[in-house]
Amino acid sequence: MISNDVFGPEKVLEVFDYKSGLHGFVVIDNTALGPGKGGIRMTPGVSVEEVFKLARTMTWKTSMAGLPFGGAKAGIAADPRNLTQKQKDAMMAAFGKALRPVCPSLYVSAPDINTAEHEMGVFAKANGSLKACTGKPKKMGGIPHELGSTGFGVFHAAKVAARLSGIELSHATVAVEGFGNVGSFAAKFLEKEGAKIVAVSDSKGIVYCPDGFDVAMLSKVKSSTGSVVNYEGTPVSRVDSIVSLKVDILVPAAVPDLITPSNVGSVQARLIVEGSNITMAPELEEQLHARGIRVVPDFVANAGGVISSYVEYIKGTPKKMFELVEKKVSANTLQVLKASEKKGVSPRMAAEEIAMQRVVKAMKKRKS
Repeated sequence: MISNDVFGPEKVLEVFDYKSGLHGFVVIDNTALGPGKGGIRMTPGVSVEEVFKLARTMTWKTSMAGLPFGGAKAGIAADPRNLTQKQKDAMMAAFGKALRPVCPSLYVSAPDINTAEHEMGVFAKANGSLKACTGKPKKMGGIPHELGSTGFGVFHAAKVAARLSGIELSHATVAVEGFGNVGSFAAKFLEKEGAKIVAVSDSKGIVYCPDGFDVAMLSKVKSSTGSVVNYEGTPVSRVDSIVSLKVDILVPAAVPDLITPSNVGSVQARLIVEGSNITMAPELEEQLHARGIRVVPDFVANAGGVISSYVEYIKGTPKKMFELVEKKVSANTLQVLKASEKKGVSPRMAAEEIAMQRVVKAMKKRKS
């Protein structure tokens, strides 16, 4: 069961299509600032409760980013490993067609777990509107997420947060959980700034190198072999042990709930910059804050993706995207962390207050 409050959700839609085998749902949380924005994930265990949590995060993320979007999210309950591309496309097409009553008027989609620009192209074509989603193929006006907008934003959040935390980024040690589209780009930009990427993980395990990895070589190994664990000459550890490494900065960039009640006490990083959504429960962030470990919350740090989506939505260019991501993520991170210091609250509490105030103002304006 999901609960509602003054902010939402406004609509919860469940969609079935017998022919394609589709079982999907959309949670449109809040549209006070604009149509709800949020991607479609395709996983076998996705639930409406999970999608609602992500939709609420999107409400705060778009508000915090200063974009004319609300918050939403969608899920398709299916295991893509058991589907052909044709079967997957049939589900996406059925979903796009079924959501015409609310998309793009109240909901604008995007890629998420196990969906990418190809799926967005199928979704938009079936829906009948190019504004139905962002992250579309370039030939349809898309700005590919493969350009690294989210990781680029995480880097800028880390840059601002490190400076305020007394961490010299050019000498910092960094651990990156997840070496996909977010983690790999965050690592790339952090390395360019001089930081040492000493640990990287993916679903197969962790590689650790105290002298720092060559990120370009890591990318080649990942691309050619399927996993960072095949980087020559480095030991492999259990996936969850990356949480307890003694580093200056930890960048979670893949799975939700990486930090749990059972491992939160082992965190040794001085700064955590959340590249992934729902890296940990809010109460765990409060525990880390009480220990003096600064956490830049997900909806502030990883807003680069939705900012890129907005640039695509207004038919902007990749150059404009990078400029806007740097400007907005840097400014928002600084605003949140300064407010956190001034009020003596965690960064998440400070960020949520800022985002809520903007949404409340828009809701009042809509009623008047």
